[in-house]
Amino acid sequence: MKVKVINRSGNSLPQYETALSAGMDVRADISEGIVLQPLGRALIPTGLFMEIPAGHEVQVRPRSGLAAKHGITVLNAPGTIDADYRGELKVILVNLSDTPFTIEPGERVAQIVLTRHEVIEWEETDALGETSRGEGGFGSTGSH
Repeated sequence: MKVKVINRSGNSLPQYETALSAGMDVRADISEGIVLQPLGRALIPTGLFMEIPAGHEVQVRPRSGLAAKHGITVLNAPGTIDADYRGELKVILVNLSDTPFTIEPGERVAQIVLTRHEVIEWEETDALGETSRGEGGFGSTGSH
């Protein structure tokens, strides 16, 4: 699927790293390093602007390597970029480790995935269909 993109960064466009990858890494469009203190967060620009097709969203997800090795993750994961948004893609990163971490210029900070979504059409009612689970939630299915 074609997605129009403006790249105002000094980085190349995101690309799939393998033939079966679902996501593409996006890079920090910054001129100098940004230090994320423990429990600190920062809004990281990417220099990318997209025209996402109607009926789709771009999800912004953490990179597993940053999370596993350094405790760096996307704060609102998955973030949603709506089809009508035309501003710059920025990534909210948070440092969940106990040591400072520096985001370097051009560093891969998140991954993006294009996904299709449905539009809800509400149907108000006074009752919902019965299930064996019912209203049980938050661990109600057990830990077998």
